[in-house]
Amino acid sequence: MNTIYFDSSASDDERRGEIYTGQLFVHSPCPSGIALCEHAQEMIEEAFAPLDPETAQDHLPVEEFAGILAELKPKFIHHPKSKQFVRGILGELGCDLEQTYFDVPRMRTATSGGYLTSGIAYAFHPHRDTWYSAPFCQLNWWLPIYPVVSDNVMAFHPRYWSQPVRNGSREYNYYEWNATSRKEAAKHVKKDTRKQPHAEEPLELDPQTRIVCDVGGVMIFSAAHMHSTVPNNSGRTRLSIDFRTVHIADVVERKGGPNIDSECTGTTLRDYLRGTDLEHIPEEIVASYDDQTHDRGDLVFEPQPAGTSG
Repeated sequence: MNTIYFDSSASDDERRGEIYTGQLFVHSPCPSGIALCEHAQEMIEEAFAPLDPETAQDHLPVEEFAGILAELKPKFIHHPKSKQFVRGILGELGCDLEQTYFDVPRMRTATSGGYLTSGIAYAFHPHRDTWYSAPFCQLNWWLPIYPVVSDNVMAFHPRYWSQPVRNGSREYNYYEWNATSRKEAAKHVKKDTRKQPHAEEPLELDPQTRIVCDVGGVMIFSAAHMHSTVPNNSGRTRLSIDFRTVHIADVVERKGGPNIDSECTGTTLRDYLRGTDLEHIPEEIVASYDDQTHDRGDLVFEPQPAGTSG
């Protein structure tokens, strides 16, 4: 990782190729990105009224704040406009919607001063999404809903793009997570006891890279990147949106970022929807990524939008 591309004119194929080598892409606000953020703002402000959502944490008991998020986040995910605007973003930024599949957009919150860092507002420790059963061709798309600053965004840790880290992904199974842990996010207010992959050795988080986008702008990065939630010392709750994409040709051809330390089981590929018609990835393609855990009788897979995962 050594390059950040701003408003690149690269084709989607070229962009994905660069992202698979660890590079980052940042795009200025596009019409659908702005519309998605305005849609989210409307829902957020209605949920927290009459309070300012970015400072509501200063006026609410943490349990009440978490309760509002527990209702708000699934509503945002399942709202038909949310998927509509994601499809718009992909088209406006050069993706072939017939070949591009996306998962539903998630609303994220990072409160200030450690007010709420677990469950529904989980503050992500340094991790790769590939520790969580993501395919190596997954791209992550991230947009701020309200203006952000360096003290409340996310950080990339570039030294670990090519440096393995001992971690707990060997104990993570996506189907088990869906069946047991995801739905319990709102219950974890004071401390999050759900088992998630963590680094099992000390990490050097510097040097790190933080990107501050405009509202409606987007940054795109590989699921193989080590990244984390920055400790929020801004005095305001950060609200953002993220979603993920895969290109079906890359899924079939096993293209993507490197696997240097992920040992999880299961796959998230059944969560993805085609950009043109919201159809799932064909089962025969997903099955090639499966392992024996998919056939366990106690783990019945149900595609989930991760609406309560934080």
